[in-house]
Amino acid sequence: MDSGKILVCGAGGFIGGHLVADLLKRGQTDLRAVDFKPFEHWYQRFPNVENLQLDLQDKASCEEATRGTSIVYNLAADMGGMGFIENNRALCMLSVLINTHLLMAARKFAVQRYFYASSACVYAADKQTSPDVVALKESDAYPAMPEDGYGWEKLFSERMCRHFREDFSLTTRVARYHNVYGPHGTYDGGREKAPAAICRKVIQAKESGRHEIEIWGDGHQTRSFMYIDDCLRGTQAILASEVVEPINLGSSELVTINGLVDIVESIAGVKLKRTYNLKAPKGVNGRNSDNTLIKKLLGWEPGVRLREGLEKTYRWIYDQISNG
Repeated sequence: MDSGKILVCGAGGFIGGHLVADLLKRGQTDLRAVDFKPFEHWYQRFPNVENLQLDLQDKASCEEATRGTSIVYNLAADMGGMGFIENNRALCMLSVLINTHLLMAARKFAVQRYFYASSACVYAADKQTSPDVVALKESDAYPAMPEDGYGWEKLFSERMCRHFREDFSLTTRVARYHNVYGPHGTYDGGREKAPAAICRKVIQAKESGRHEIEIWGDGHQTRSFMYIDDCLRGTQAILASEVVEPINLGSSELVTINGLVDIVESIAGVKLKRTYNLKAPKGVNGRNSDNTLIKKLLGWEPGVRLREGLEKTYRWIYDQISNG
């Protein structure tokens, strides 16, 4: 792969910020980082990178971002945890403009490789009705019944990548991310995901002396969570590969939400009284990643166990709250 200018879209976000850091660590110096957010709201920003604030839903902004680049990572989307995506379906759907206009720009400027970050939310809801879920394999996205709003946008954008590859010979690669977590991400304000939200709630319960925690749903829902370092390693492997169809990138270490709380309580050295909000958004009852294909094709599997990743995440959120 030519190492010309690399564009990271969504660079002010959680995964995007870590990706820029990782590329710098790998010796990449010709980097352009783009996000809609003002610079002071980026989770990580690096002075030796070309940083741009652009609205990538806009076609002209996508052309400005893409011009002169050889590799594009599209991690940009208006999204958040379950609380956000269940209550902002139209906003989630509008992210289709980002991928559409970026693909058009990538074709116009003859980009060599285009990476699209899809999501496990593309998977059919009827395959995720039980906490004792069978791990989701790539073919389970069809017949289509994805998460309303966000999942439909991701599935549609996967198809768009496929057709730009087939019709215009643009080299596209697609990963279906399963619940990525780690430091330097959202932990409050309504867009945070379960690991960060639970870390924050446990810290606040412990610090305030009110040893109680509210859990969304009944706590029996199951998920797998992938630490950011494993996500970055897998993303690079997929981009460099000849795997043209969307492929799972996630952990297969299944845990209940109650189990997630158990781990964070253990890290914090505290036991909390639990209340369950059955009216809160909780998503599907069970979701796990079948990693058979990525292990076979790329030899990738996660290296960070859930407890280890949560310890690092907890420590970072604790520092943010303490220094608040």
